[in-house]
This record gives sequence, C-alpha cells and structure tokens, in this order.
Amino acid sequence: MLGIIPVVVGIGLIYWISRRKFYRRNMAGVEGFSSFESSVFTRLLERIGKWLAYALIIIGILFLWSYSRMKSDKEQQTTEIHSPK
Repeated sequence: MLGIIPVVVGIGLIYWISRRKFYRRNMAGVEGFSSFESSVFTRLLERIGKWLAYALIIIGILFLWSYSRMKSDKEQQTTEIHSPK
C-alpha cells in the first residue's frame, strides 16, 4: 500500500501539470499568461511539482521493491524451515 499510493499520486501530478500546460497554449502554440509575474510563478511551481512527482514515483518504486525483497526472503526462510532433510 505504501508503494502504490506514491506512484499513483506522482503519475497523477505529472498528468495534471502537463494537462494545465497544454491548455494554456493558444493557436500559435505559445503559452499565454496574464503577466510576467504570473508566468514566472506558475513555471516555478510546475517545475517544483514535477520534481516532487518524480520523487514520489521513485519512493513508491523503492517501497515496492523493498516489499518484494522482504516477501521473497520470508518465503525462502519458511521453505528452509519446512523442507525435510
């Protein structure tokens, strides 16, 4: 559960940011902002948001990887205990 949630949230965040950026473009393909400050602030927040999303995806993958390693180690220990000699 701890691995799936950050991956889904990270992918959703990247999708949402990319969608907002796409719909901000006009017919010429240029992003339209109401002011220079709005442009700088929005781009900064989007850049921070994408880095946060990438970090969430990496953390989620690491949680899933560590869980699979723990599970395989646990199964290996139980097979060693129950195997007849």
